[in-house]
Amino acid sequence: MLVGLRGVGKTVLLDRVREDAEAVGIHTVRIEAPEGRSLPALLAPQLRQALLRLSQIEKAKDFAVRGLRALAGFARKLKVTYADIEVGIDYEPEPGLADNGDLEHDLQALFEQVGLAAKAAGTALAIFIDELQYVEEPQLAVLITAMHRTEQRRLPVVLVGAGLPQLRGQMGNAKSYAERLFDFPTIGALPPDAAREAIEKPLWSENVEITPDAMNLILEVTQGYAYFLQEWGSHTWLVATGSPILANAVRQASVTAVAALDESFFRVRFDRLTPKGKKYLRAMAELGPGPHRSGDIADTFGAGVSSLAPTRSSLIGKGMVWSPNHGDTAFTVPLFDEFMKRIMPGADWR
Repeated sequence: MLVGLRGVGKTVLLDRVREDAEAVGIHTVRIEAPEGRSLPALLAPQLRQALLRLSQIEKAKDFAVRGLRALAGFARKLKVTYADIEVGIDYEPEPGLADNGDLEHDLQALFEQVGLAAKAAGTALAIFIDELQYVEEPQLAVLITAMHRTEQRRLPVVLVGAGLPQLRGQMGNAKSYAERLFDFPTIGALPPDAAREAIEKPLWSENVEITPDAMNLILEVTQGYAYFLQEWGSHTWLVATGSPILANAVRQASVTAVAALDESFFRVRFDRLTPKGKKYLRAMAELGPGPHRSGDIADTFGAGVSSLAPTRSSLIGKGMVWSPNHGDTAFTVPLFDEFMKRIMPGADWR
């Protein structure tokens, strides 16, 4: 199963699912996919660790060792193509096992050996990949094919991934059957009752109350997003002087909460942008939260749609925006439009 997640909080949820898997005895590996790193380079070190752990289980030892031999052949052959592969070699390769030098065939063979080792051990291997949208589409297709093969062979290898909204479309483009093979639940803003509980429950455990006005203000400024609820809850707790917590405490906390987000959560994304990319996002922000038509953004930017197409594509590749519908563009991070107005105020950005 693959989990496609939108907005903030996806990494926390991914880690929680991993903790639950380990609690019931499932072996897991955790990978974060940065921009520009190859899929073999991401997988090889983590699969080595998993196979070494499985080799400590007597009934799975032979299968795990063969998996390590497959990994050795996999890494040596593919290093010609993917020079960023760096992995320790514990056993000599077995000729003909995952060493064709073709990623699609070799990854299937490697996953098969990993699955056989996990099956012999009476467990499963769950591969957790965060920021999966950064895996290049041809390599994403290979990963989907390998998972499909393990499913056909009924081997206990599971993929749990998290990514930005465009991930579902990327996987569908990579392999048309991806939407039948994986589930794509989406996480966004919490429903009002759940958002209230996220604030009230920790307060009740400390015998502290919050007024309805204060609660409504938190829900308004955070729009119900889990990560922002945590930030406003924390900053409000620090400035509140007693129980019940009043709306004025939330207003004071908003100043420090926004500043903290600007210097960390938002700023780290902003600093990755080119000057033209910043101006494109500022034009989007001028129109509001979105999504927006490409033509409207171009008009606000002051350029033609076709001339801005490479900038838009680059921003999609960086995970800054996505296309919910053909011709539409939306921010991948909530409240980013407000940040863009703060960081590039007035009309000087034009």
